[in-house]
Amino acid sequence: MPHRAELTPEIASRFAGIALSHVAREYPNKMDHVLDGPADVRGPRDLHPIFYGSFDWHSCVHGYWALATVLRRHPDIPEAAAIRALFDAAFTARNVAIEAAYLERPSARGFERPYGWAWLLKLQAELLAHDAPWAAAHQPLAEAFAQRFRAFLPLAAWPIRTGVHSSTAFALTLAADYAAAADDAELLSLFEGRARDWYGGDRGAQAWEPSLDDFLSPTLMEAACMARLLPAGFAAWFDAFLPDAAAARPASLFAPVTPTDRTDGKIAHLDGLNLSRAWCWRAIAAALPADHPAQGVVAGTADAHIAAALPHVAGDYVGEHWLASFALLALLA
Repeated sequence: MPHRAELTPEIASRFAGIALSHVAREYPNKMDHVLDGPADVRGPRDLHPIFYGSFDWHSCVHGYWALATVLRRHPDIPEAAAIRALFDAAFTARNVAIEAAYLERPSARGFERPYGWAWLLKLQAELLAHDAPWAAAHQPLAEAFAQRFRAFLPLAAWPIRTGVHSSTAFALTLAADYAAAADDAELLSLFEGRARDWYGGDRGAQAWEPSLDDFLSPTLMEAACMARLLPAGFAAWFDAFLPDAAAARPASLFAPVTPTDRTDGKIAHLDGLNLSRAWCWRAIAAALPADHPAQGVVAGTADAHIAAALPHVAGDYVGEHWLASFALLALLA
């Protein structure tokens, strides 16, 4: 069985170096931007003075989350001073106001929904844990995205069961950390209700996955969402949802996948799939009783997935601009 990987100071420093190399790298850039007219032909830094790097807006957000997380966990890493200086310059009232104003455009209603929304709130949950002015400066933007969840979720009659950015299970799971950190019981209750309505009756998951684009497992992400939001009844729900987990079935959920071309941005998603599966399996294990019959196979499966992907966090920029964040999710689960 592979050794259980943890976030060591050496790994924290490595991830910090990776994130520092791209959160302020403006190009190449894949923008989520609707042009309402010629005046909207503007560059990433002009539109988003904080989150203009890392190839796309949401990856920049979780690049900042990765930096904040490793700084808090290992404050003595060599990159600590550079992280603090970056955050002091980025999280200002002016920059946050510009980021928030972008959301007021009618054509931005669907901007980064729901993936970027969730990562922004996950970042704020982390900033709230720091003895620094960053969270206070960033709070108006966090509140704007929390309000987007409040407006959208009552309209969302069905979940989005994908393995990519549109996954509602992923969004609820990450955003719940903000609701808890901000002591927003109403928002957390909204998340819990949606999870119950969307997934509470699911049974016997077939797990016909992965798809080539996946960086999330639709099956395991749903289970991790239920573990996060409805832990009291999770064991019984899980036993009905994946009744053969102790026998490592469905087999597709237990074997790491191998990307065939890590220079292809979509195929490189599969390294992220390995890491997010590990995160989910660890979260599932933590929510199950210690003597649950699936515990042994789940622990080994999570470690095998991390071992398969961790060496590939850096390399081609199509993966390097985002994979360290998913490695952190897995290592800290």
